[in-house]
Amino acid sequence: FVLPPILSQARHQHVLGALHEESETVFALTRRLTLRPGWPEDAPALSLAIGHEAVVRNLSRAPWPYTLGDAESFLSLPRAPHQPRFQIMTRGENRLIGGTELIALGGRVHELGYWLTPDSWGKGYATEAGRAVIEMARHTLGSERLIGRHMVDNPASGRVLRKLGFVETGSSRLFSLARGAEVDCVDLALDLVEPCSEPLPIAA
Repeated sequence: FVLPPILSQARHQHVLGALHEESETVFALTRRLTLRPGWPEDAPALSLAIGHEAVVRNLSRAPWPYTLGDAESFLSLPRAPHQPRFQIMTRGENRLIGGTELIALGGRVHELGYWLTPDSWGKGYATEAGRAVIEMARHTLGSERLIGRHMVDNPASGRVLRKLGFVETGSSRLFSLARGAEVDCVDLALDLVEPCSEPLPIAA
C-alpha cells in the first residue's frame, strides 16, 4: 500500500525526528523511517510483521497465534490524547516493520514500548525509532521520565534501551498473554531534561 498524500503535504516540516501534523495525523520522520498512526488498511501488513512467536512472546498484550482479526481489532482501538501509538515504516519501500508507543502512566511519566519484525533486527531501526519517540515525549508531551522494561530472556531489547540512555532501576514481573504466564522483567528508566511547561495536544 502507499502512504496517502497527507503525509507529503504536512504544513509543519521539521528536521529528522520531529513531529509533523496535518488534519489529525501526527507522525515523525527519521533518516530511514516514518513513524505514523496505524490505519485499518494496515491490518494485513501488521499481522504479517508481528505474526512471529519470537516477537509476540516478548510482548505483554499480544496473543499467540496473532491473526488478521487481532490486527484489525488493535487498529480499531481509540487513540488517547498524549499517548501516541505508531507503526514503524521504512521510508524507501514503505514497508511496515514494527510498532512503538508511549503509554501515559500519570505525573508526566510515560512507558516506552516497541517491537520489530525479525528480518529487521540488528539494523539499528529500534534505536532510530526510539530516539524519535524520546524527542516526542520530551518536547511534545512534556514528559519528565520514561519507563522501559524487557523480559529477562530478551536481552537484545535491554541493549536497545541502554543505548537510548535508559538505566536499570530494578525488576518486576509482567503477565505475557502469548506465554500465558507471568515473566521476570528488568525495569529501566530515562530522566528527560528540560521538559515542556505544558504538554501540547496530540490528535492521532
